[in-house]
Amino acid sequence: MHPLSPAAAAAMDFSQNSLFGYMEDLQELTIIERPVRRSLKTPEEIERLTVDEDLSDIERAVYLLSAGQDIQGTSVIANLPLLMRQNPAETLRRVLPKVRDALHVAGVEMQLTAAVSFLTILQDESVSVHTYAHSFLQVILLHLEHRDAGVSNAWLETLLSVIEVLPKDTLRHEILNPLVSKAQLSQTVQSRLVSCKILGKLTNKFDALAIKREILPLVKSLCQDVEYEVRSCMCRQLENIAQGIGTELTKSVVLPELIELSRDEGSSVRLAAFETLVNLLDIFDTDDRSQTILPVVKSFCEKSFKADESILISLSFHLGKLCHGLYGIFTPDQHLRFLEFYKKLCTLGLQQENGHNENQIPPQILEQEKKYISVRKNCAYNFPAMIVFVDPKNFHMELYSTFFCLCHDPEVPVRYTIAICFYEVSKLLNSGVYLIHKELITLLQDESLEVLDALIDHLPEILELMSTGGESSVQENKLSSLPDLVPALTAAEQRAAASLKWRTHEKLLQKYACLPQVISSDQIYYRFLQRMFTIMMTNNVLPVQKAASRTLCIFLRYNRKQEQRHEVIQKLIEQLGQGKSYWNRLRFLDTCEFIIEIFSKSFFCKYFFLPAIELTHDPVANVRMKLCYLLPKVKSTLKIPADKHLLQQLEMCVRKLLCQEKDKDVLAIVKRTVLELDRMEMSMDAEQLEKEKQQNDGRPMSDKTFEKKRRDSKTPTSLPKSLPIPVPGSSSATPSTSKEIKKSKLIRSQSFNNQAFHAKYGNLDKCTTSKSSTAAYTSSVSGLSKTSMISLTDDSFRTRNTNSAPSSFSSNASLPSTSRGTGNSVDPKSSGSKDTQPRKATLKSRKSNP
Repeated sequence: MHPLSPAAAAAMDFSQNSLFGYMEDLQELTIIERPVRRSLKTPEEIERLTVDEDLSDIERAVYLLSAGQDIQGTSVIANLPLLMRQNPAETLRRVLPKVRDALHVAGVEMQLTAAVSFLTILQDESVSVHTYAHSFLQVILLHLEHRDAGVSNAWLETLLSVIEVLPKDTLRHEILNPLVSKAQLSQTVQSRLVSCKILGKLTNKFDALAIKREILPLVKSLCQDVEYEVRSCMCRQLENIAQGIGTELTKSVVLPELIELSRDEGSSVRLAAFETLVNLLDIFDTDDRSQTILPVVKSFCEKSFKADESILISLSFHLGKLCHGLYGIFTPDQHLRFLEFYKKLCTLGLQQENGHNENQIPPQILEQEKKYISVRKNCAYNFPAMIVFVDPKNFHMELYSTFFCLCHDPEVPVRYTIAICFYEVSKLLNSGVYLIHKELITLLQDESLEVLDALIDHLPEILELMSTGGESSVQENKLSSLPDLVPALTAAEQRAAASLKWRTHEKLLQKYACLPQVISSDQIYYRFLQRMFTIMMTNNVLPVQKAASRTLCIFLRYNRKQEQRHEVIQKLIEQLGQGKSYWNRLRFLDTCEFIIEIFSKSFFCKYFFLPAIELTHDPVANVRMKLCYLLPKVKSTLKIPADKHLLQQLEMCVRKLLCQEKDKDVLAIVKRTVLELDRMEMSMDAEQLEKEKQQNDGRPMSDKTFEKKRRDSKTPTSLPKSLPIPVPGSSSATPSTSKEIKKSKLIRSQSFNNQAFHAKYGNLDKCTTSKSSTAAYTSSVSGLSKTSMISLTDDSFRTRNTNSAPSSFSSNASLPSTSRGTGNSVDPKSSGSKDTQPRKATLKSRKSNP
């Protein structure tokens, strides 16, 4: 035996001191568990909580509301919508009265639950509107003024939803008439606040005359309330009221109230008046804007820096809408003042010293800095509107320095917001987009992944504008204006890969698919393509691997250099399709699926068809299972009669899977796949069929005739190039094809029924459970190829050697064999798992980091 190392000896030190330490830890665990034991119910409590199981749902609800505990009553109220759907009549007759009684003394939790349940019953339409108003409306109105603000707001939200569906007569008698007394000064502040919100909702339910006669007097009274909370609340409802009464009444009634409230002594009231004016700018004409609203806005902006920072936050948020609504009525001097005011807000708080320690800053200063950050963030949000305000032609002189400051702001929320707006800014600048090239590189290199994530949402559109806008519109010179773009993109990807935010990494790889439209294929080949391979081979997150695979396929699609193309194809087949790790072989099948989607059918058949179907010999069940799911798409790439030999190969592989597969999960999927393949239609090559038809008739096709057929096949009014022909016995097939179909049926039928396979291909009696099941599925397999005759010779099942590669591979010595040269007899220790272990892996997507 080897002596223990000092580290191991220390780890196994069971001295008295260490044992005392273990005992202390156990005592702490005991203390933690004690409250849990105390919380267990006693037999008496369990007895009180027990209900007879023979009771119906209605009877149980009545019993629990009458004699149960609060938690049981709350549970009944939460299930009230379900009872209403099951038995509305009995619920209204027996349960609802008990609910009313329980709510009189209910706590906050039961009240909140009841408000939500009442709203759900309304939305479910379990009863008619008349029945709902008769049964539930009074309960809602009764609890509107609950002493708890949260409960009161919950019931108010329910009432506002009920107002949307109630008829006018019910609204007038049950809500509007009582509101006259509820809005009086003699009532509580809570009652008057509720009245303000109800009035704002009622204006959409009555005509303008009724609003003027019955609602507007109450509105004016609440706008003059002695409490600033009530005035502020009523002021925020004036927007809804203005939309209900029309333009004329708004100008004569609402606008004077807003002007007066904008001079209120309460800052919250002035803020509410300002925001309401901004939201109603579209209603007022030019005279009202220039003579009435503009002076109010100007005064508000001038006093904002002396007021609370919350005023600045609101002003900075609405500044873009304000400048848009007042555009055209500014004098040159006013225009310049508003622009300077915006620039000042963009740098608010940056002039202070930032070298101090945050722990030493007073709390009020920290709170002030947070508000300044919100102001600059709102300025970044409104930057596109300010470009329109100054005209994009004047961007460089007026706003570029401000844009530079926002892109280099020390706070992440500001840079995040300007990154979101970057695409809008690029569109507005149009030919002047080259002015912000450096800022694009800056944001791509930002240390915060949140900023990068916001920028890449529209990265393809931004790069397209960068490559085609302004003086750099010529394709050959598109890289000269962005010399740092490629390093910035590669650095951004590496930074995302090194983080735990795999969703950002996945999104970035997806957006990189636009690069062939922006940079040259050589740049992509040498700077990005190998990186995609590395991600596919080494990354541990499945969505990231798939994103890299799809982007690589797009890079390959736009690469026109045959040497580079062949090298990429060779790597895909050798390192993925023939890789030692089953995980790489699974990714190869994902790549095949993307190739079928992106490339032509002939490209897939030429390079990837045979390497893909050879995975039917894979020793890992998951690989074979994934291939079975892919087989219908693989078959869809074939055209008859040109790809007749590939269809034979596919049929042989499916037969092997059906007869030799020993994994029950894979076999079940194989059987379903066979049925799906049997139902598929095959694409017929119209030109090839015409050639064969004329050859069979003894009349060679002239070059002119063939060219005419080819041109006709491209026009939509003539025969299409590829005709979908139903596999099962199509009567429209050519005579020669029909003969082959019949002969193929006969041969396959005899082969399967007599079980006349050669002994070297395995004993079929051992791989089938019964003759009936074999006959059922072999008949399905026989439908895979209705257009070709398959000869069941020894070569049909023989594993292909390196000379069986596609023609394009044989012409290039650098391309690998299309055969992995491994069957089910391959040593599972070398290729039976992701690394080296042969255990069966799950087919489900690999768990990704959250």
